[in-house]
Amino acid sequence: MVNSMSKVSYFDFESKSQFKRTFSDEFKKRKIRELERNITSIPDICKTYSVSRSSVYKWIYKYSVMAKKQVKQVVEAKSDTQRIKALEERIKELERIVGQKQLLLEFQDKMIEIAEADYGVDIKTKVGSKLSSGITSTGKNIGKS
Repeated sequence: MVNSMSKVSYFDFESKSQFKRTFSDEFKKRKIRELERNITSIPDICKTYSVSRSSVYKWIYKYSVMAKKQVKQVVEAKSDTQRIKALEERIKELERIVGQKQLLLEFQDKMIEIAEADYGVDIKTKVGSKLSSGITSTGKNIGKS
C-alpha cells in the first residue's frame, strides 16, 4: 500500500520544474520605474513574478535612468519601511493610552481629595498598611451592621 502523502509531494516536486519565460521590454521598464519611485521593491518583484534577483538587477542596469546617469539609489526594503511605520504608529498609540491613563489617575486623585474633604475621612492609606476594620476614629461603625 502506497502512502498518499508521498504521491502528493512527488507531484508537487514535478509541478515546480524550471521553465523559461520572457518579459517585454516595456514591462521591465515599467517595473524599473516603479523601483526608482519606491512604489515597489526588488523582493516584491521577485516574489510576485517569480523572477530571480539577478534578473531584476540586470533589468536595472539595462533600463534604469538613474543607473545610466551613474546615480546610486538607496533602496530600502519595503518591509523595513512598513515595519518602522507600524512601530511608530504603535508608539503613538501607546503614548495616547498612557496619556489617557494619566488623566484618569489625576481625576481619581482629585475625586479622593474631594471625598476626603467632604466626609472628613482619610481615604488614602499608606502603602503596606492594614485596611481599616470599618470603624472610624470617631468610633462610629461605617461598615456593615
